[in-house]
Amino acid sequence: MPRFFVALLFICCLLPETASFAQTTDNEYNLIPFPARFTGLPGRFALAASTRILTAAKDPAQTAAAQLLASQLKLTSGLPIAVTASTPALAKGKNIVFEKHTAGRCGPEGYTLRVTPEGVRVGAETPKGYYYAVQTLMQLLPADVYGSTRVESANWSMPACDLLDRPRYAHRGLMLDVGRHFMPAAFVKKFIDLLAIHKMNTFHWHLTDDQGWRIEIKKYPKLTQVGSTRKQTLVGHYAENYPQQYDGKPHSGFYTQDQIKDIVKYAAVRHVTIVPEIELPGHGLAALAAYPELGCDPAKGYEVGTRWGVIRDVYCPSEKTFTFFQDVLTEVMALFPGKYIHIGGDECPKDAWKQSAFCQDLIKKLKLKNEDELQSYVIRRVEKFVTSKGRAIIGWDEILEGGLAPNATVMSWRGIAGGIEAAKQKHNVIMTPGTFCYLDKYQADPSTEPLSIGGYLPIEKVYTYEPTPTELTPDQQKYIMGIQGNIWTEYIHTPDEVEYMAFPRAIALAEIGWIPAGPRNFEDFASRLKNHLKRLDRLTVNYAKRLLDVRSETQFTGEGQLQVRLSKLDSDGKIYFTTNGSDASAASTEYIAPITLTKTTTIKAATVPANDKPYAETFYIHRAKGKPYTYTTPKAEAADEGRKRLTDGQVAASPRDDRPWVQVSGGNDIALTIDLGEVKPVTKVTASFLKKVMFGIMPPKSVEVALSKEGDSFKDAIAQPIDEPLEGPWRIVPVVADFKTARARYVRITIKNYGNVPESKENERSGKPASLAVDEVIVD
Repeated sequence: MPRFFVALLFICCLLPETASFAQTTDNEYNLIPFPARFTGLPGRFALAASTRILTAAKDPAQTAAAQLLASQLKLTSGLPIAVTASTPALAKGKNIVFEKHTAGRCGPEGYTLRVTPEGVRVGAETPKGYYYAVQTLMQLLPADVYGSTRVESANWSMPACDLLDRPRYAHRGLMLDVGRHFMPAAFVKKFIDLLAIHKMNTFHWHLTDDQGWRIEIKKYPKLTQVGSTRKQTLVGHYAENYPQQYDGKPHSGFYTQDQIKDIVKYAAVRHVTIVPEIELPGHGLAALAAYPELGCDPAKGYEVGTRWGVIRDVYCPSEKTFTFFQDVLTEVMALFPGKYIHIGGDECPKDAWKQSAFCQDLIKKLKLKNEDELQSYVIRRVEKFVTSKGRAIIGWDEILEGGLAPNATVMSWRGIAGGIEAAKQKHNVIMTPGTFCYLDKYQADPSTEPLSIGGYLPIEKVYTYEPTPTELTPDQQKYIMGIQGNIWTEYIHTPDEVEYMAFPRAIALAEIGWIPAGPRNFEDFASRLKNHLKRLDRLTVNYAKRLLDVRSETQFTGEGQLQVRLSKLDSDGKIYFTTNGSDASAASTEYIAPITLTKTTTIKAATVPANDKPYAETFYIHRAKGKPYTYTTPKAEAADEGRKRLTDGQVAASPRDDRPWVQVSGGNDIALTIDLGEVKPVTKVTASFLKKVMFGIMPPKSVEVALSKEGDSFKDAIAQPIDEPLEGPWRIVPVVADFKTARARYVRITIKNYGNVPESKENERSGKPASLAVDEVIVD
């Protein structure tokens, strides 16, 4: 029995009411999302030249889904499979039969599917149900069915099974930001295809932002004439260079209304609803550049944004601005027939409003408490207008601030608190917390990955997310509409890069949104995903192959030795490694058990089947490795939960990676003492510090290293002022204290904060207390 089938049996044991399997079959079922109720059966249904797809003569939903299947089968198998009106005689043959489900168990998106060697039966109550049944049938067939060329040599058959399938959540979405980097219309269609294949039903289209207006509005032509083009773009990461550097190249692009109508029609055929987002009252700089009178300081000379981050210039809530909002949204609603319009509402700084006499007078006139309530006033007016047109708004969770508009749906991104609060207020909620659903974060070692905004979100963490908070009562949980992944494109420039960041992590979100509540088994998902990636190959998707990455965990033995455990998410295949500096290959030592190190060593590893990215990591063995340390600075102690990161033997390799660093903000110093356990020779102490001026993370003003045998008096102190130039790229700053013949048990490191971040017009953190970031303290 294949290991995959054993994994499925394990899930069956966990979910006895929703899945069962006939143990006589050795078929594999690499279905994603996995069906709600499933039974594996013996045997296979083989396609043949005589196979027909049968539909009710007067059911256009059946015919549309059947034609989709037939056209792809003809293209890839070469078999002359046709769609034919069903008759009692044909239905008894070895054919694929579409039937109306009348038992009322499928719901608006569900379907039934029974595959036996004698035929296939598909049942549904709605067009969506038939469409999703076809997606499952496609996954039961060889991966070649997703290609664009004939493959007659494939095994054109499908494993027998019986299932009743329907989604857990009504909203299963993926957002694409085209404001920061424009994506061609052809790619938007491909993106929609990928949503539909994974049974995701909502495409959230982020069309406007500070850095670009991407939708044609006929009443306001300058939105695209001016607002769709920025003169240049920030080079590298926001915090990478000080001062920031720019490429000097214009970036532009927008969608005409005819293109949008075509894309909306394309999505509808695939049962994907498009939710357009028009950002307000913040993130509107591109619009202000086109129509300055919409801002609080029209004489300022607004320009389309060229760098990322939160922009302080926002819409001024004047009657002229509300007229603009209504005119724009009227054209938007004419283009997008779906129920929801996303109006943003996030990251709206109040600086401009605080400085505006008009806004302050308006706050007094409306008897509002503050600028938060002024934002709520804006959202409520827009919501009232949208509601009057028979639609509803969605907003990011900031729309909770100052009071929630009556019929608003909240998209909870700053954790889950906003979603919980909205559900308690009986508002619909879409869960999309950044820690699990923001697919612009690193998904592997940041030093080896394409530049990203930061953070770390591997696919196995995505798969652990539970969208319905346990803090809610059963009645409140009903307001959780579903789940969504978001792809922000500050650092994602091309369609290939979008695909790399989105997939396969978006597939994990698709399964979470579909399968019933209950325990999930990542090993089973990874096994199905490994096979599913072959389908993405046929679809020419540039997905990330991090499933095969070698990963490491360390454990200090207490005897001056370090044990390194290697693993990968894909449990099939083998790992080979070296410790002598040479590259690893299938001829190297096979990894069987943890590797024991007694000195600083670089481990290199490779996988078979081969991965596209080799593994290499240096593990530092030194006198402080694994030793305990204590702080005398409370802020530092609070920032270093567990107190292991500074002596764990793993040293930060790149400023991109935030994980290894102990970061202390607010201008605080750091003082810590390491206990080596016994008096030992100490010849050198090295520590690393991070310089990210644009994030207010400054190199220390000075570092003092002192030694003690008893722990009560410290001598042999070496104090070093740090003369690190602030200009230039972010970097790791090493500080070394050399001792010639010292002996000590205790090592004390005192790190003085830089002070305040230097004044700079482009740095929002200028003048504020600096932060410190320190990594491994190496004692030789």
